Amino acid sequence: MKKTGNNGGALGYVSVVVVLAGLAAALVWFGIPMESSRTKKSSFEPKMEPEALISKDFSWTNDMVWIPPGKFWRGSETGQTDERPVREVTISGFWMDKTEVTVKEYEAFVRETDYVTVAERRPNPEDFPGADPALLVPGSVIFARPSSPVSLNNHYAWWTYAPGASWRRPEGADSSISGKENFPVVHVCWEDVVAYADWAGKRLPTEAEWEYAARGGFNRREFIWGDELSPNQQWRANIWQGEFPMVNSSHDGFEGVGPVAAFEPNGYGLYDMAGNVWEWCLDWYLPDYYATGPVIDPPGPNTSYDPNEPGVMKKIMRGGSYLCDDSYCSGYRPAARMKSSPDTGLSHTGFRCVIPGPSPTQIAKYLRENS
Repeated sequence: MKKTGNNGGALGYVSVVVVLAGLAAALVWFGIPMESSRTKKSSFEPKMEPEALISKDFSWTNDMVWIPPGKFWRGSETGQTDERPVREVTISGFWMDKTEVTVKEYEAFVRETDYVTVAERRPNPEDFPGADPALLVPGSVIFARPSSPVSLNNHYAWWTYAPGASWRRPEGADSSISGKENFPVVHVCWEDVVAYADWAGKRLPTEAEWEYAARGGFNRREFIWGDELSPNQQWRANIWQGEFPMVNSSHDGFEGVGPVAAFEPNGYGLYDMAGNVWEWCLDWYLPDYYATGPVIDPPGPNTSYDPNEPGVMKKIMRGGSYLCDDSYCSGYRPAARMKSSPDTGLSHTGFRCVIPGPSPTQIAKYLRENS
């Protein structure tokens, strides 16, 4: 399988926000340190251990899967340098959302709390000295297929800042979420997803929890489903087929983001742990954390450093998206790591949540004793 570049750029993910200048909007990419917009530094920190209280109401488990405690080999000897060294890691049990958080679920949160996402907020003129105030409008970044062949080194060729784009209008100001209630919510930055998780009484998964859950009880596989990308010529995830970024043959059934649970679940019963949209995790990013971090319930580092963009703190995201293919981006591998600034939301970024809580056995015991 041909792979180009590394986590610094070839995986094709935008790392920092939007810079408005003149009549154009440009993305800031890996290796080009810039200030971020709207929220230069995220002030949000999640609740590390939201309690799953023992009670007679365990309805919160209905759309979640119990991930049993265990050990797994984290990382890959054949992947990127920040996926090494491969070490055996021990993880405590937890509950995880079966799917990425959907538009319907996020809409319920917004309706109850009146929360306004970062993409819906007007950029602060102080963050853009000299910019035309008329250009400082709410919006987000969307994928735009080039009309002619482009270099894979020119990331600007397939991303554009779209005024009005947000989770409510995922393809731009003229789009809507009508009929997409079962699609993963996108255009949500780390701050936006932590706000949802706190409201739901959950938290984001740590990077180690995410990879452990994604592997579904199987160790050292190249992909969640095995060691072949498309066994028996069957696609197992919503990823790119064809010549990126020009031609997507959509052999997997989807040209862009698709509904959740469109493919078979992994060994734990989790859907879309590869492809469709990237998923935010709890951790800050450090390239050498696998070598220096603990091997029992790694919480992630308390700081961040990306050698490709030293001035910008990054949070981890995992799982790849529909824009990943085997010639350009291998983010759908369970070992693959990606990172972005906390205030960056895009048209292929979503999330799911976890709850460290009582196991099904503990719940069953409680119900027997209190029936």
